[in-house]
Amino acid sequence: MIESPCVASCRLNNDKYCVGCLRHITEIVDWNKRTDEENAAILHKVAKRKQVAALQGPDESETYPITQAEWQAAKSQKPVR
Repeated sequence: MIESPCVASCRLNNDKYCVGCLRHITEIVDWNKRTDEENAAILHKVAKRKQVAALQGPDESETYPITQAEWQAAKSQKPVR
């Protein structure tokens, strides 16, 4: 099982990406229920996001904690494969 990249800094930006691990909320929910292949694909996307973030510098946009409603809405979406 691939370990979650969570860094316990769960705050979303306006695009619903966690500023701690750079996963989209839909990539965060049900991490432990995904296959290793699915999680590896997510980590590949995260690596690309980290490269872009490093080039752009610090993100100064407003962030907010994940709400229960957002979590439930993300869980109800079909996973992107």
